[in-house]
Amino acid sequence: MIHRVHGARPSAPAPAPSSRWYERELGWPTAGSDPVELLTGVAFDVIELPAVAGWAMLRRVPRTGPVAVEGAWMRLLVAPGSADELPGLLDWLEWGGVALDLGAIGAGGRITAPCPSRSRPPLLDAGAPGERGPQEAAVWLRPPDPKGEVEPTLPRTGFGGDGGAPDLVRLVNAAATECHRIRLMRARPLPRQRRAGKG
Repeated sequence: MIHRVHGARPSAPAPAPSSRWYERELGWPTAGSDPVELLTGVAFDVIELPAVAGWAMLRRVPRTGPVAVEGAWMRLLVAPGSADELPGLLDWLEWGGVALDLGAIGAGGRITAPCPSRSRPPLLDAGAPGERGPQEAAVWLRPPDPKGEVEPTLPRTGFGGDGGAPDLVRLVNAAATECHRIRLMRARPLPRQRRAGKG
């Protein structure tokens, strides 16, 4: 038997510890509790690409600002407004019209919040590019530093970047190059397939 206390209302669930960490330490807005999500377009936007292309890109552009990995996808945090600039930037870099697994999440979007206390060791391969792998928890590869200002480390438009991060042009060009390279490698027949086609 359930006993109800008259006038009592169910209490709202307590915020998740990771939600409190993001809000208190970084000042980033969150939503939900299982999983906690970070709202994009406020403190940062996100450039998203297949993780296998992202690992190659990180070798070319070692300073990026915060980077998260979730399953087969890598997410690079960039300055707010960058998501809107991505299509024009790709056109300017002569990547417009080339099919790339490269996207952006800006105002009104959300990403799964990586656990603040966990980070992922570097991997060489994180699954097939462009395919969603098994549900894997989002983790920081390069976490934001709560002791310093995060925003100056985010890549933004303009050559040189701020806070040691690259400018957005260099980051997007490197990401597009690696996404295209991975796409070409997938389309290229294996040596056994080439021999079979000749006979």
